[in-house]
Parts: sequence; structure tokens; C-alpha cells
Amino acid sequence: MNLTSTFYSQHAEELAQQYNALDFESVHQSWQDYWPKQGDNVLDIGAGSGRDAKWMSHQGCDVIAVEPNDALRQLGKHYTDASVTWLNDYLPELKATLSLGMRFNLILVSAVWMHLAMSQRERAFRKLSNLLAPNGKLVISLRHGSFTDGREGYPVSVEELEKLAKDHALQIQLVSDSPDHLNRNDVYWQTVVLSLPDDSSGNLNTVRRIIVNDSKSATYKLALLRTLLRIADVHPGAVLDRQNGKIAISMGLVALYWIRQFKRLIDVDIEGAGIQQSVNTTKGLGFVKPDGWNQLKHLSADDFSIGAMFVADDAIALQKLFSHTISTIKVGPVTFTYQGDKNNHLFEVVPPTLRRNKAEAVILDNEFFTSYGHFVLSEKLWDCFRIYHSWIEPLVVNQWIKEMQRFKLNRERQISLQTYYDCLVWIDALHNTRDVRQRVDELKNAGQEIHSVWSGCALKHQYHVDHCLPFAYWPNNDKWNLLPTTAKENLSKSDKLPTAKRLYDSKRRIIDWWQLAWGANQQRFFTEASLSLPNLPAQCSDFEAVFEAMGLQVKGVKSRLLVSEW
Repeated sequence: MNLTSTFYSQHAEELAQQYNALDFESVHQSWQDYWPKQGDNVLDIGAGSGRDAKWMSHQGCDVIAVEPNDALRQLGKHYTDASVTWLNDYLPELKATLSLGMRFNLILVSAVWMHLAMSQRERAFRKLSNLLAPNGKLVISLRHGSFTDGREGYPVSVEELEKLAKDHALQIQLVSDSPDHLNRNDVYWQTVVLSLPDDSSGNLNTVRRIIVNDSKSATYKLALLRTLLRIADVHPGAVLDRQNGKIAISMGLVALYWIRQFKRLIDVDIEGAGIQQSVNTTKGLGFVKPDGWNQLKHLSADDFSIGAMFVADDAIALQKLFSHTISTIKVGPVTFTYQGDKNNHLFEVVPPTLRRNKAEAVILDNEFFTSYGHFVLSEKLWDCFRIYHSWIEPLVVNQWIKEMQRFKLNRERQISLQTYYDCLVWIDALHNTRDVRQRVDELKNAGQEIHSVWSGCALKHQYHVDHCLPFAYWPNNDKWNLLPTTAKENLSKSDKLPTAKRLYDSKRRIIDWWQLAWGANQQRFFTEASLSLPNLPAQCSDFEAVFEAMGLQVKGVKSRLLVSEW
């Protein structure tokens, strides 16, 4: 623990009283024209005692408060109650914040910048600018004046922020001076307001070019884009590493999603064959081989799900299929997807450091996925996939269908448009809640009383299984997302997200259901949760932590897709 952190821990109570004695309006009057408005997503970094977070929440803002000091964060949680979501995070990492996949209308960095060493500021500023929504505002207060109480401080200047703003395509809207509100004569403040005028990264244009304009002899580029879009949207926990503007996910997870989406296209029987995926009618697909794919034709796409187990011949064939798939991805779409120069690849496949040995039993979990190495892409492109998934994926699907329609064998068979769409569906609707309903029935038949997670009502013969995060907006059939409820409640909720209060009030019932239903077979539950939910460790085994992460995912989906609340 450094000297600054030690100081805040030792003086947390005193500092909280000091901060809370001042009101938001007085401290931040200089940038009043840019104060957040009702409905804005706000990120308060270095939130301290929660004074500013509480005020902004009371204005109707959805506030995430970031505070690395444990003592201050606990005081802040108590001061703001459930109206503010708190994260243990810090600059320049912001790992937990980035995993939410959210963009903010306002980011407040008040009385923090002077604690960051000069060497950390470019990285911190890049992270902050990437978290802004279009036209979002970044507000940084600069303290001028040294510390005499043991805290570490570094020189700050408006000129430094002007340079950082220029490098990251932000515009300075305001620079204002103000005195110190604690009446310290040797301290004064400046506040700088910066804005992101639009999505200046160019990633949307890059993605659109790949989808619409890039030449394609097969559907591989579209398949890889859709694979990454799906992982970015559904698996915030998939990020293994994030540094130097790059992110890494497990190559095995990419292979799994590739296989799942091709399963319905290739194994469907339309006049004795699947749907053609290449302009060449004589050359087979690189990942469809006799000792891999063809040995697993008896399995459906939904059998290739996270947490599933394969044994004996199926396990051997599966491992060969993964190797064939990764080789195809590497020599195909990874090699031929670039920007400008042919050597400027957008994606990279990094092989594992250790050679894997064939196993006679395989579980599709984090350990298995990472044993195939890493898939690397730019952080900004990943963020683009996460934020604009709901816009990009339909474009990919439509273009994929256009490509398939021009292939000779598909034209000769006059495959219907509906068939194409049916074979590109991600999850079989008939299997949405099957496994959970079976578990409910097993428990009821064993004499166990099952209760609605939303109301606590005992469930009789008629009951529903509800997607906490609605399937219509976020197709996910993980065990943690499927909850027993009454028919009336489920129909009332429909395709809405639970409010933060409703989720909080239902916490004990939800966790009790998870423990009852999956406590004896936890591995698959926690494997699914660690990949689908933000800020969970790969080896998570804590139901409370899953609940907290579910709450964060609800906020992320609400922010990205503007889903109504129930």
C-alpha cells in the first residue's frame, strides 16, 4: 500500500465528514452548464465518501462510483445506499469498469489527477476517452499546491490535458479556475471539461467495410466477425489480458463459437447436403474433416455449449475439430482481414506456450479454451463490437445470406430465405428453458417446494422460467440467467430488465434458488457465469459474487440497448 492509500485509510472517517460537509453545487459550480441530467450514465472516479455520486444519483442519473480505498468505499456505500453502484477499481487500470462494456455521458475525475504519476497519465486518459459515449463529457479537476500530510502529489497543468485531448480526438469545452473550498491558502483548483464529439475511432467504418465491401470467396470473414460480436456481447469475462491498446481472449472460445454457428449450416440436410459456404463447389471447408467434424455429426449446435463434457471418441474428435478450426481461422480470415497495408492485420492468433496433450475427457471450460492459445485484437475494435453489437450483427447476418445466395449449389436448390435465417439462428428457441424446467420438476417431484424468485410465492403446477436479462435483447441460456417465477410475473416482466431495487430485494431468493438447483453440480454454473458476467475470476465459486456481477451486467445491457425496466 502506497503512502497516499495509507493516508486515506487512516483518515477515512475524518475525510468523509470533511467532504460531506461541502455541497456538490458549491464545489462544482464552475462547470454548472455541463452538470449531468436525468437519465445520464455517470462514472465518478475516485468517488471517495460518495458526496458527488449521491447528488448526481438524486438528479436521476445512473451512477457508477469507483473508489480503490476500501475504507472510503465502505463509507461511501453506506452514505449513498443502493442508489449508487460501487466498484473497487483505480486509474490507470480501470479493469472492472472496462469489463462492464458501458459508455458514459459524463465521467467525473475530481481531486484525483494530481495523484497519478506523469508516466501513467497517457494510459489513464486513453481509458477515460474510450469510456465516453458520443458527445459525452470528461470533467477533470486539477489541484495546484503541494501536500504536507504525507500524500503523494505530482504537478498538473491544463496544457498537459490539451495535448492529451488532441491525441485522443477530444475537444476542450471549458477551463475554469476556483478557490479551495477548504480555505487552504496554498491550494487552488482548475476544472477542465472535455467532450467526445462523435465516434471518432473509425472502427464502425472498418467493420462495415469488411462486411459489405471486402472481397470474399467464402463466408469465413463474416463468420469470424459474428463470432467476435457474439463473444464481445455475451462474454465480458472472456477478456484474459488487456494491455497496450490490445485485448486477448481464449482461442478455444473463438473456435467454439465458430463451430456452433456453422453446425446448423453444414449439417442441415437440404436435398442431401448442407448449405454451401464457398464459391468453390469442389473444394471442402478447411475445418470439416473426417476425423473431426464428421465424427461429431450426431451432435447438435446446442450440444457445443460452455460447460459441456465430451468423453472417449467424442473427446478425441472434438480436440481434432478445434485444431482444424483454429488452423482455418488463422490461414483464412485472420490472414486476409487487414486495414490498408496487407501486413496490417486486424487480428492475431497467438499459439499456446505449452503443447497440449490429447485427453480422453474434455470439459468446455476456461482451462480447455485457453489451452489453444490467444486471439488478439485492438481494444477499440473490441469495444466497438460490444457497444454496437445490436446494429452490426444484423448487417453481418444479412450479408452472409447474400453471399450464400450467390453460390451455385444453393441457387440450384432454390433455398428459401427463411431457411437461411433459420440456419443462422444462434440458440434453438425450443431449448431456451428446457434444462431449468427439468431441474424444477426434479426438485418438485422430490418434495421440494419451489418459490418465485421475484415474489417468494410458492410455485404450483403452472410456473414459468424467466430470463433475468431478456432473451429478446441478450440471448443467453446460462443457469444463472434462468429463474423460476409465476406466470403472471413473467408475463408482466416480459422483455424488460428488473430495476436495481427489484433485483436487490430478490437477492436472497435468487441465491437460494441457485444453491438449491445447482449447488450439487456447481462447475458448469460457475463456468458459464465466469465467462458471461463481468469482474468474476475464472475459478469463481461464490454465488454472492455471481449475483453482484449479474447486477452489473443488467446495468451494462440497459446502457447499451436502452431496455425498459420492470
